[in-house]
Amino acid sequence: MMNDPALWWSRVNSQEATQEVLLFALCIALTWALVWAVRRATPQWELSILLGQKLVDGVLWPAMLLGFVFVVRAVWARTHPLWVFDFLVPVCLSLAGIRLGVKVLQVAFKEAEWVRPVERSFSWMAWGAVVLWLTGLMPMLLEELDQIHWKIGSSQLSVRTLIEGGLTAGVVMLITLWISSAIESRLLKSSSGSELSLRKAVSNAVTSLLLFVGLMLSLSAVGIDLTALSVLSGAVGVGIGFGLQKLAANYVSGFVILAERSMRIGDSVKVDGFEGRITDIKARYTVIRAPTGRESIVPNEMLINNRVENLSLADSRVLQNTSVSVAYGSDVQLVMRLLTQACAVQEKVLQEPAPFVTLSNFGADGLEFAAHYWVDEHQLGLLTLKSEINLVILQLLQQEGIEIPYPQRVVHTRP
Repeated sequence: MMNDPALWWSRVNSQEATQEVLLFALCIALTWALVWAVRRATPQWELSILLGQKLVDGVLWPAMLLGFVFVVRAVWARTHPLWVFDFLVPVCLSLAGIRLGVKVLQVAFKEAEWVRPVERSFSWMAWGAVVLWLTGLMPMLLEELDQIHWKIGSSQLSVRTLIEGGLTAGVVMLITLWISSAIESRLLKSSSGSELSLRKAVSNAVTSLLLFVGLMLSLSAVGIDLTALSVLSGAVGVGIGFGLQKLAANYVSGFVILAERSMRIGDSVKVDGFEGRITDIKARYTVIRAPTGRESIVPNEMLINNRVENLSLADSRVLQNTSVSVAYGSDVQLVMRLLTQACAVQEKVLQEPAPFVTLSNFGADGLEFAAHYWVDEHQLGLLTLKSEINLVILQLLQQEGIEIPYPQRVVHTRP
């Protein structure tokens, strides 16, 4: 505390203060070495919250530094008076709290715009609390806030109680978000297809459960009687039964889809005239992305109640075709060989089943052929594959002198 400036200055200039600074530097060196060793020993683990990106911007570095400072302070206090360590402990504690809040929010809400202002506000409040504590104003301020109180039912609340409860609730929610993010990252790692869909369902359920438990613990920490929520839960149930039927139906449908695995992330589907690939299945809606880049957000209830074409439910191989007309009198066998060759030379076309050509129609202007080929829908670049095949077909027909006829019409006139 800095209540007496003269005493504070004399202790800062003392030999013991210099020794404490050197001990703190030793704590920093040990912390850096241990965190570096942990990073080298666990390269395969995703510890973005603990280790961060630059070794000292994660939670592990300030937490270990705080632990070393506590241990050294306890040992040093047995034989020497304390002064510098009384400043360093709240500073390290504040740094650990800031790192915990910032890293968890960055991982839990990666693309949210409000995360950055919240991080800055949290940092300013933490360092402000450290300044108040070091200057000795914190106890006085807490005592004054404790005098502002009121009675709600049988409970006695004050401003101090609300602040302490809010801080406790914030810590509980941060730890809950940290655990849920770690579980979600572990469940969704190295999974695809039906396994990814099932893990997504488990991840959503676990995250919702942990957030609910964290919310209950937070409300209890603030001092709210949880038994009073029984009336609220009954009202919410009535609201779901009447006003939130569609919303509840979408959530239930989402879990049904993920549990039955009738549609999985990565499947190509056609819903209400929109065709594309499923990129994500949320609890309330499903995101479908077309090859052109457009995305459609489809409520899960529509996927349950309406007819949906799943083009890759049983097999990822999809049959595609292209057609061309040639003049009457052309060598049919030669044309079929050329069309088969144009499909077979493409790397994206599967060789098994092999491409094949059919004479599909005797048209008014020429013979109409259809070239059929199989592709794996999971590979990229299928949007331009048909154009590439058509270009090869045109080149081969021109080399062999086979004519692609123009539409012709005969008009008879009477004198």
